[in-house]
Amino acid sequence: MNNAIFDFKEPKNEPIYTYLAGSTERELLLKELKKQSNQEIEIPLIIGGKEIFTGNTENVRSPHQHQHIIAKYHKARPEDVKAAIEAALNAKKEWMETSWVERASIMLKAAELISKKYRYVLNAATMLGQGKNAYQAEIDAACETIDFLRFNVHFVSQIFENQPTIGLDNINRLEYRPLEGFVFTISPFNFTAIAANLNTSVALMGNTTVWKPATTSLLSSYYLMKIYKEAGIPDGVINFIPGSGAMIGDIVLKHRDLAGIHFTGSTGTFNGLWKTVGQNLELYKSYPRLVGETGGKDFIFAHNSAYPEQLATAIVSGAFEYQGQKCSAASRSYIPKSIWEETKKFILEKVSTIKLGDVSDLNNFMNAVIDEKSYENIMGYINDAKKAPDAKILFGGKGDKSVGYFIEPTIIETTNPNFKTMQEEIFGPVMTIFIYEDDQFEQTLKICDETSPYALTGSIFSNDKYATINACRILRYAAGNFYYNDKPSGAVVGLQPFGGARASGTNDKAGSYLNLLRWTSPRTVKETLIPPTDIEYKYMKG
Repeated sequence: MNNAIFDFKEPKNEPIYTYLAGSTERELLLKELKKQSNQEIEIPLIIGGKEIFTGNTENVRSPHQHQHIIAKYHKARPEDVKAAIEAALNAKKEWMETSWVERASIMLKAAELISKKYRYVLNAATMLGQGKNAYQAEIDAACETIDFLRFNVHFVSQIFENQPTIGLDNINRLEYRPLEGFVFTISPFNFTAIAANLNTSVALMGNTTVWKPATTSLLSSYYLMKIYKEAGIPDGVINFIPGSGAMIGDIVLKHRDLAGIHFTGSTGTFNGLWKTVGQNLELYKSYPRLVGETGGKDFIFAHNSAYPEQLATAIVSGAFEYQGQKCSAASRSYIPKSIWEETKKFILEKVSTIKLGDVSDLNNFMNAVIDEKSYENIMGYINDAKKAPDAKILFGGKGDKSVGYFIEPTIIETTNPNFKTMQEEIFGPVMTIFIYEDDQFEQTLKICDETSPYALTGSIFSNDKYATINACRILRYAAGNFYYNDKPSGAVVGLQPFGGARASGTNDKAGSYLNLLRWTSPRTVKETLIPPTDIEYKYMKG
């Protein structure tokens, strides 16, 4: 019996590979891209560790080449959803009673497998299936996934170390139980790391999951499942069921043992889940935990003391990295009139250098948006701006879906701070800029705060400390992740715990101990050393 007390120290963030020309990592990545491009794999359901082939299949296609099929996946049937729930419940007792140290060791092994053995497999799958360039895949599928796995183990050490005080005649303990039941996890297309963390953070705390992955990220999600298996996650702890979200949700949300939902996706979908859970409260054994990270309308706000080139760099990279398909992507900017012309010059210079195309060409900064539905939605906003009297296109504005779903990086200037593209989430490569009078700094900050229902990320560019502090105060609730002199994206696990409020989610901060606490149901245990035998108070004895 190992009776050591484990304290997993804070790890270092996984180093980012640079993929420079002539490097070994570049050669290995390109080799893996070629391999995966020239094969068509079959993706089954995985329930209780068993691969299920339902025969009801659909194709997985590359966004940059939508006629190119890279996989075929099997869709869950109602009976499969029920089987996945049962598998999760059946696996629960043994998994929750397994030492947390053993659970942690599995997560650390998964991190090592991704770092050393499957880095290029997972990166290539993310590039081909989700349309990311090499750098965006590297910081997501490899580094952030590894960081979540390693840092969460450290955070668990911190949580379990937090115990109540021992009294004079009693011993007090705090037991961090997993939730009673199973957790429903719903992952988005845009981050492989989010798909990983939605499940592994929950499982680390002793819970089991039923996982509905996004159909547009199934290639990387399937490889994650294979890595979990090799790392030693027992059968039934994570159950993988691609398919219709409506059908799966209808069954899962009516089950009495639903203990929680871990979600990343649209605000509308999360609102629907919340409403359904509310309607079904009488069915459940306990109140389900609802943890969601949803939409964003993320901003960059400049003071007239900002340096124009730094500001322009943040606007271009923050808006157009991964085609603006990050919940943290910058999509609206507020710039004072006095620095606008110089900032505009730098913006147009930088955006004109962006190359758009196939992910296998590592010189392409931007690639395709995820699918046709997204393409049409984004182009709809751009076309509306072209017709609007209070907006004009400064750069881009064109799209082409003949081969892949390509949209140019598009910059809109508006005279209306409440223009449609200043308020609504577009989730594409569109940045809208409003120019304000320099003496309207505070008033425009208040407009920024009130314009959008979201509150995920935002940044202030300023070299005036008082102005920076003032902006931080006025925008106190406008962003859950707020940046000084930086783009509002690129949060790193362990450094910037991520999450927002308002219509952007429950702000439970993935990448910190706060998120892990949501997957526990603490129990206080008091042990009285010598129980009393007298019911009278001392003052009653005369």
